[in-house]
Amino acid sequence: MKQITIVGAGFAALTAIQTLRQQRKLNCEITVVSQKPEFIYSPGLIWIPCRLRTGDDLRIDLTAFFARMRVKHVAAEATGLSADGRFLKTTAGEIRNDGLIIASGGRFIKKLPGIEHAITPCEGIAAAEAIRERVRTMEGGHIAMGFASNPNEPSSMRGGPIFEFLFGLDSQLRKEQRREQFHLTFFTPAERPGNRLGPKAVTGILAEMKRRNITTHLGHKLKSFSPRAVITEGGEFEAELIVFMPGLTGNTWFDNTELPRSAGGLIQGDAQCRVPGLERVYIAGDAGSFPGPDWMPKQAHMADLQARAAAKNLAAEFAGREPKATFKVELICIVDTNDSGMLVARTENYNLVLPSLRVFHLLKRFFEWLYLRRFR
Repeated sequence: MKQITIVGAGFAALTAIQTLRQQRKLNCEITVVSQKPEFIYSPGLIWIPCRLRTGDDLRIDLTAFFARMRVKHVAAEATGLSADGRFLKTTAGEIRNDGLIIASGGRFIKKLPGIEHAITPCEGIAAAEAIRERVRTMEGGHIAMGFASNPNEPSSMRGGPIFEFLFGLDSQLRKEQRREQFHLTFFTPAERPGNRLGPKAVTGILAEMKRRNITTHLGHKLKSFSPRAVITEGGEFEAELIVFMPGLTGNTWFDNTELPRSAGGLIQGDAQCRVPGLERVYIAGDAGSFPGPDWMPKQAHMADLQARAAAKNLAAEFAGREPKATFKVELICIVDTNDSGMLVARTENYNLVLPSLRVFHLLKRFFEWLYLRRFR
């Protein structure tokens, strides 16, 4: 009976569990290490400010799922790893493994002066609820939303949700007949925001901002935030509410390991999701840095693809086979506006951008239901 440990309870972790159980010849015990036996469906956070979703809609108790998948859950945090990867150090003690999959997600870089004045929406339900309450109590004013990347690894970022929070807020204020009382500004150090979505998507997003009368402040390095302003090297502008997505880096517990790291602090992984230099140690999701194009996304879909490859390759190693499974680099998203959505798809061979339509908003909601039903 092989002992497999998975760190995390997000998209990559849950997909790895399901994939391992699909390997019929693999006889294994699976232990999951995370703070709680729950899963937060982060793509739905964009709908909390407009009350299309509540926190309870997106917070999934995994107790029943773990029971079906024959998973042992340890409520703890990872704190380190033995040199050979066979012992995961946690706040609940050491856990031995024959195979390890690290799917603990990334960590937002919070070094910008005054960042405590900004809300980072993808940090979780509480952050999205904070945006909802702040907007509810405001009678008008300036709201700024933006994102930045990891300066040492520009691809390590998650900017797409900011477009959705921004367009969603605009739609919400118009529905409440309050839009004229607010000035919305989008900001980022990049001159072409959302470039990883593809050139067509960037053009479409900027055109949508112009159509919605959203001011842009692009191409200027961020200096700091204050309670009422965003300060950049290109000047500053007012903001009573700042919503900001920093770049991503690795978890702090990685520093207590000998895991190979990328320039941006993530765990290095190869095309098969293996961690170089360690036997039967795999990485999947936002915590990893992988070979591929510079537009490789940090999104749930990509994490799922990497987790499937990692689980299949770990099972192959246990069976004495060479791990050959790889993941397709693929970006698929719907940039939602609360009542419509723009479909964007990108691979190494094509880039598809379809105009904003209500059917894509409904499709995004259907996919959420379809994805979560397996865990409920």
